[in-house]
Amino acid sequence: MPTMELTLPHDLGQEEALRRIQSLMAHVKAQYPDRFSDLHESWTDSGGEFAATIMGLPVSGRLTVTPTQVQLTGNLPFAALPFKGQIEETIRTQAEQLLV
Repeated sequence: MPTMELTLPHDLGQEEALRRIQSLMAHVKAQYPDRFSDLHESWTDSGGEFAATIMGLPVSGRLTVTPTQVQLTGNLPFAALPFKGQIEETIRTQAEQLLV
């Protein structure tokens, strides 16, 4: 399974960055119920793990939140490999807006 790794800087502090990420997951699920299903999340004080089905494809990953950055390691299905760059850019753009 292809992986992607992103490091996203922020100036929010660990607790606020984690709160924003958690609220984003709930928002995306509510906004796109026809494309985003079977969301499973497990959170700690410093990050979390998730798994979901997005547009019929299984996606999973881990987020580690520090006081100055968010590290995302995600697993993509092989069917999504041609779109990996586009997926990473979308995540980066959304994270930059979220973590401002």
